Amino acid sequence: MSFLVIDGLSKSYGDVHALVDMNLTVARGEFISLLGPSGCGKTTTLQALAGFVQATRGRIVLDGRDITNLPPNERGLGIVFQSYALFPHMTVAQNVAFGLEMRQLPRRERDTRVGRLLELVHLGDLAARYPRELSGGQRQRVAVARALVIEPPVLLLDEPLSNLDAQLREAMQFELRRIQRKLGTTTIMVTHDQAEALSISDRVVVMRAGRVQQIDAPHRLYEHPSSDFVSSFVGKTNLLRGRVRGSSVELAGGLLLPLAEPAGAEGSEVTLCLRPEKLGFADGAEGRLPARITERFFLGSQWLYRVSTDLGELEVSCANDGRPPWPEQARVQLTWSDDVARVLPPEGSAP
Repeated sequence: MSFLVIDGLSKSYGDVHALVDMNLTVARGEFISLLGPSGCGKTTTLQALAGFVQATRGRIVLDGRDITNLPPNERGLGIVFQSYALFPHMTVAQNVAFGLEMRQLPRRERDTRVGRLLELVHLGDLAARYPRELSGGQRQRVAVARALVIEPPVLLLDEPLSNLDAQLREAMQFELRRIQRKLGTTTIMVTHDQAEALSISDRVVVMRAGRVQQIDAPHRLYEHPSSDFVSSFVGKTNLLRGRVRGSSVELAGGLLLPLAEPAGAEGSEVTLCLRPEKLGFADGAEGRLPARITERFFLGSQWLYRVSTDLGELEVSCANDGRPPWPEQARVQLTWSDDVARVLPPEGSAP
């Protein structure tokens, strides 16, 4: 049974439609990420859930209770803002205890809850410190503890890791997921970082221009994108245009690409998604497509190559196995398996 239901939620500011017919059902304990570029409607969705903006139309139902028109303080949701919004004049323990004081919990229960949450986020030894005495990652964990200590039915996260450096951000992704799994709190996170969304979410909601484009598990979203936009926004991709010829697609230059899935009606135009890591370099004449390496980039764990082909410029990603990289301007042969090319639905089809 769905724990949280967002039904036809929309928000307009005059002629500007920030959110259009948002539909989403969330199970209890699920971790959902709203992913998309700036202006796609993900923050508007979070603000509508929190009660900070009034929806133009639609409903929000939480555990069978319609909360659409309730003020924020009556929804009981936990919120972690991008800036953390900690009280600078309060200690770590006082910051975490603030919501419990507002609810007038007895001192003993308050101290017990605060102590338990601080241990969970590995800040038990820092309870007496002030926010200015903490690192960015520690302040982020204080904000999470403060939101969770009230035992909210839903935790809302607004770009919670965006202020952290790259290395700490990656570490905190998994820390955040660990805490969420430990408590089983239903969580909705807003992010524009695809790696962040894919790595820790149960499902990802991809949004564009106020509309949902696709809702799916991270691996399915990546392997089976529903559109050009999703395939390009969620990871790198090579988009190839062609026409259906039987069980194959005819690409530029007459190259026939066999497919492991139906492509559409005979002669119809289709777009294929071919991820860079699914391409490789073949020895001699064993490849499928001649290419010339025009650029290469070292990314640590992998090499990213840009190659010129009869199909246009493509990207190829190869694991860094310690061997010398291919040189720029080298003539190579590309190869890939028949089952890695994905046929994308026509633009404008229903998500």
